[in-house]
Amino acid sequence: MKIALVQMSMGESVSQNMQKALQNIREAAQHGADVICLPELFLSPYFCKSESHKYFDLAEKIPGNSTQILAEICAELNVTVIASLFEKVAEGLFYNTTAVIDGKKGYIGKYRKMHIPDDPLFYEKFYFTPGDLGYKAFQTDK
Repeated sequence: MKIALVQMSMGESVSQNMQKALQNIREAAQHGADVICLPELFLSPYFCKSESHKYFDLAEKIPGNSTQILAEICAELNVTVIASLFEKVAEGLFYNTTAVIDGKKGYIGKYRKMHIPDDPLFYEKFYFTPGDLGYKAFQTDK
């Protein structure tokens, strides 16, 4: 099994960040990667350096639009992607969530980050609730 860890810069445009991630997934697959891990909260620059309510607009349902886009490329390339996303469950309930998307099975599950730091430039407790799903393992096709 070959694992790829994607490093990429993120800009202000969620759609451009997704396109950059898709390009990196393609490149990793071309180099033989079976499992591809995207950067934490890859759809935007790391916003937890400050406390601002405007960033809650970045949150999404999981599964949702981003997992669907990733499922399509995973199926096309027969790879598994580990994707960190800002999850909105309900008004006022948000998680730093990792979605697991398999090439054959599609979206197979999520892990919600349990340890949430609150340090200078890491104000994650302002944005995220500690995970409630426990530590997870997922059976992928890889």
